Formats: sequence, structure tokens, C-alpha cells
Amino acid sequence: MDRRGIKNRVIGGFLGLLVAVVLLAAAYLYAALHWTYSSGERVGYIQKLSKKGWLCKTWEGELTMPPVQGVVPEKFFFTVRDDAVAQLMNRGLGKRISIGYEQHKGIPTTCFGESEYFIVKATYLE
Repeated sequence: MDRRGIKNRVIGGFLGLLVAVVLLAAAYLYAALHWTYSSGERVGYIQKLSKKGWLCKTWEGELTMPPVQGVVPEKFFFTVRDDAVAQLMNRGLGKRISIGYEQHKGIPTTCFGESEYFIVKATYLE
């Protein structure tokens, strides 16, 4: 086999490997964003909700869940990817709210959100 044939086989093998790696990374990212590890609801008061990020802007928030009066409240950190849900939550800051969330494990970057808990719905209770 001449040099040109070997060179073409090496380049073809490298490109095939590169395509396979890109496809595997895309499949992993799709699974991490669409497969839900757990889901549920939390009730409390939104303490903070702000749009953050250098390149990828996401809504990051903090829900305070007071168990009983006089006990230090538990904090639940979350991400909101839907602007409509974020605006609904912003309108009622300080009011008692029930939020539905989905937990996504293994997201490779904070570009999709700083938390692994993504809010999918919000309902005010007062």
C-alpha cells in the first residue's frame, strides 16, 4: 500500500472516531436533560430568583421551607428554564408557593442550570 492510501485510511479512521465521540456526547446530553431521576413538589416561600450566567442565562432561585415556627428553615436551590414560569414566580415573591420539580442527574455543565432541580410548574397557595 502506498503512502497516500495509508494517509487516507488514518484520516478516515480519525474522522470516524471523532463523529462517534460527538454522537455519544450528544446522546448523553440528551439523556441527561430529558430523563428524570426524580420528581416531586415542595412548598415554601421564594427567597431569591435571579437570571444568572455569562453566556447561558438561566433563572436560579432559592425556596425557604419552614417546617415549624422557631426552627431554622431548610433551603431548596432550583433552576427555572421556562421564562413564563419564572415570571409567574417573580410576581409573587414572598407568598407561599407550591413548586413542581424534576431532578436531572449528571448534567455536564452549568450552562443548563446551576442546580439539578428544574422547576416545571408553580402554584400560589395564598
